[in-house]
Amino acid sequence: MELSWLNWLYTAVAQVITWIHSAYSTFLDPNSGLTWALTIITLTIFMRILIFPLFLKQMRSSRKMQELAPKVQELRKRYKNDKQRMNQEVMALYQGAGANPLGGCLPVVAQFPIFISMFTVLRAIAADEAKFGMTQELVDSAKHALILGAPLPATFFEAPTAMQKVVIGFFVAISSLTTFLTVRQSVTRSMAQMPDNPMAQQQKILMYISPLFAFFSLNFPLGLILYWVTTNLWTLGQQHWFYSRHPMPQFDAKGNAIPVEPKQGLIAKIRKTPPEEQAPPAPPEPKIIRQQPSRQPRSKRTGSKKS
Repeated sequence: MELSWLNWLYTAVAQVITWIHSAYSTFLDPNSGLTWALTIITLTIFMRILIFPLFLKQMRSSRKMQELAPKVQELRKRYKNDKQRMNQEVMALYQGAGANPLGGCLPVVAQFPIFISMFTVLRAIAADEAKFGMTQELVDSAKHALILGAPLPATFFEAPTAMQKVVIGFFVAISSLTTFLTVRQSVTRSMAQMPDNPMAQQQKILMYISPLFAFFSLNFPLGLILYWVTTNLWTLGQQHWFYSRHPMPQFDAKGNAIPVEPKQGLIAKIRKTPPEEQAPPAPPEPKIIRQQPSRQPRSKRTGSKKS
């Protein structure tokens, strides 16, 4: 379904696709599936870089919520018989600390218009319509581009051959798996920070249901599925990077956060130099034994007299 009030965004996405495709066409076959696959992957990475500040804001808000976990548990115990008061106190605590429980939705909300725009542009290509500033030559190039033998704008149900259905189904399976891993990575972290969270069971159910939503992509063009797989892989790497540098906070008996050393990244491990060999310990200095003079007979002592 095309939303007319988003035509400006469709045009912007189509223009970026045109620029990226033109850049790759300078050294690759413009009509090849490789060129179009790289175009979609590059577009995805470019969009994710643009919303990276939102991701950082989301993660920082999440970390503040982790640090407030002991106080939240205390409030839940104190107002366990008054759910409304408990929710009010918890929200007041979050607001006072600058933590936003809904901050995790920001990257998803920011990606959704891009996802819709990609879908609309690819559907226009499949319908052989030169819209949103695209030339007919570009549309023909994308329409006939093959990724592992499957057309870029084809869907699973529209693919004419069984082999093309297998290829699209393979990408759908990868999309489903990466969606599960992405949600699992986030939910596992959330359940670890707040094990008594009443929403933990719902989050766990969502973790196992989430891959099923990926099968709706059977109705999506292959190019859009490739976009979704790329953004899932980016999210996995991005979350791993942040979690490894911001480990789960530890708390003392009073509920105060204890600093935790971040894990070393892969590059740091590779660059890590072996510890310098310690020099062998210096041999102990010889013990000085002071020679006591022997006692002389009285007859030989100075000034002594013979008896």
